[in-house]
Amino acid sequence: MIGRLSGTLLSKNPPQVLIDIGGIGYEVDVPMSTFYHLPATGEKATLLIHHAVREDGHFLYGFGSEGERFAFRQLLKISGVGARTALSVLSGMSVDDLADAVARQESGRLVKVPGIGKKTAERLLLELKGKLAEALPHAISIASDASHDILNALLALGYNDREAAGAVKLLPAGVATADGIRLALKQLSRL
Repeated sequence: MIGRLSGTLLSKNPPQVLIDIGGIGYEVDVPMSTFYHLPATGEKATLLIHHAVREDGHFLYGFGSEGERFAFRQLLKISGVGARTALSVLSGMSVDDLADAVARQESGRLVKVPGIGKKTAERLLLELKGKLAEALPHAISIASDASHDILNALLALGYNDREAAGAVKLLPAGVATADGIRLALKQLSRL
């Protein structure tokens, strides 16, 4: 699975960007919150990736922060919410605003997002309640590249976001990726 891309930004056509990495161009869909913070074309860009494999192809979704990717993944877990809807939500409001709206159960803020009606907004509030506020600080605190790689490895092995983020948080600072994965798996096997 692809968890992160770093290369030259070739083009920006909202909501899609094209990143060149070693002569291969990767098309990545990004929310507008990430799009606005991208550098100019021709400059180096780094995106955290959610790699989706479906019967009709492989799809890459890019994010400027771990918090955005975490919120995107939480949105995808909701029945009836696809990648386009999740990107629309993150384009229409920041992760902090989304977490606040969920904590306060304010559907009016979600309805302002294009493509989100009253019923969908209420379902989002119900399904996300308690998930963003509790786990988001853990997801945001993961800063190093090794931590990202370790987290992505644990997610690929089938652990949920909370388990993986919790195990990575307990790792010593500066741990190498391979050692970190081994230590995290030991931590998770004790649960």
